[in-house]
Amino acid sequence: MTTPNDPWQPIDGDTADTPPIGDETPTAAFTPEAAFTPTAAFAPEPEHRRDWVSGSFAAEEAPPSLAPEDEPTSFAPASGAPPPVTPVSAKASGGPARAGIGSILAASLLSAVLASAGTFAAIRSTGVLDPAIGGPSGSSASVAGAHLPVAIDETSAVIDAAAKAGPAVVRILVSGTATTSLGGTIPEQGVGSGIIFDSNGWILTNRHVVTDSSGATSSTLTVELRDGHQYDGTVYGVDTLTDLAIVRIKATGLPAVSIGVSADLQVGQIAIAIGSPLGTYSNTVTSGIISATGRSITVQNGDRLNNLIQTDAAINPGNSGGPLLDVIGEVIGINTAVATGSNGIGFAIPIDIAGPMMRQALAGQPLSRPYIGVRYEAITVQVQARDGLTVDHGALVKDSTDGSGASLAAIVPGGPAATAGLKSGDIIVGIGTQDIDSEHPLDLVLATYSPGQVVDLRILRGSETLTLPVTLGTRPGNL
Repeated sequence: MTTPNDPWQPIDGDTADTPPIGDETPTAAFTPEAAFTPTAAFAPEPEHRRDWVSGSFAAEEAPPSLAPEDEPTSFAPASGAPPPVTPVSAKASGGPARAGIGSILAASLLSAVLASAGTFAAIRSTGVLDPAIGGPSGSSASVAGAHLPVAIDETSAVIDAAAKAGPAVVRILVSGTATTSLGGTIPEQGVGSGIIFDSNGWILTNRHVVTDSSGATSSTLTVELRDGHQYDGTVYGVDTLTDLAIVRIKATGLPAVSIGVSADLQVGQIAIAIGSPLGTYSNTVTSGIISATGRSITVQNGDRLNNLIQTDAAINPGNSGGPLLDVIGEVIGINTAVATGSNGIGFAIPIDIAGPMMRQALAGQPLSRPYIGVRYEAITVQVQARDGLTVDHGALVKDSTDGSGASLAAIVPGGPAATAGLKSGDIIVGIGTQDIDSEHPLDLVLATYSPGQVVDLRILRGSETLTLPVTLGTRPGNL
């Protein structure tokens, strides 16, 4: 149950028993961020739709259409020669005629106009002031060597992305029971979001959306499409590592989202969220930016969610399980948590982590995570200096300790790493062509693979660089 002082919480639903992302338990390296880690509460209480409990859904009004902004107006100099200037007459009284002040001012004005016209003609001859060729959908011609700003129509991008992904965003209505402090049970209902990732009824959402307060999978799910059609849903499986789950409905020919890539997200790029905030406002679209990547939060029961995307796109209770999109409408994350009492601090699970789960579901396989059987410490510049290492990135394979202080071997006996020949003190600097660094930590990169796949670990052993093929195992359920 969420307490008022919990700074972090999932957007809705109940706490799920979610161990850290990745295949192993790393030894924490001291970093300035790690020095203060607020305790998180996994979801506030699920937001209850009063109209849903009574069996009806409030009709939603369509948002007003937004007219495109006016095109900028081009300015051009007026055509024609400058107006004639009539000089002031010289005095008629004796002696030679002298120019008056009016004549001097008129002459100055005429010179300025002629000079300006000449300057404009010179600039115009370069072509810099020529209008661009081509419309919004065509290419623009410009003078070679000219550095002209590139305009991005953010409004149009958000509109297009929402139109592309919106039909595949669903609302998930959950019904179950909760155990009271006296040992009894009471009805429990909640609302979350999800995305259709395959047109044959496959839906990706959050684990805490489809589980009750005890962590058990809810027995009754109703999936509502954007057009109002409702289907009974069943939970195909939940992830043992992250706050993700897969739901199935019996339907075909459904609209499906386009899955993007989260590995190369850049801080500052546009992010778009769609979901059902408060369980009432279906298909609400908000936009912002990617605020940071690689974030970790601790939920109320002590579990941690790692390698999250931070965004300031507005997300609220009911958005859980909905998509975080990029500017072309592809899914880059699944919205999962928001900081209580914050303004613009939300978190999403990178879509690359969900990739193996979706592939396993479509193949009819049980959901599982890869495992290599090592314990390690992420290398930072501080760790490099402390241990005198030759690199400032990678994963240092080393012994660890458990919560009671008991020693744990760096290489799990009989595990995939032991079979491949890894040793304590090795540094894993890459998997395949992907380097292991602060933006691509070992557990995140491993999470994009499935058990049974063979990966090439690039190892630094002393001054020697090795490549060791490792056949990934299946992560035990108790890790």
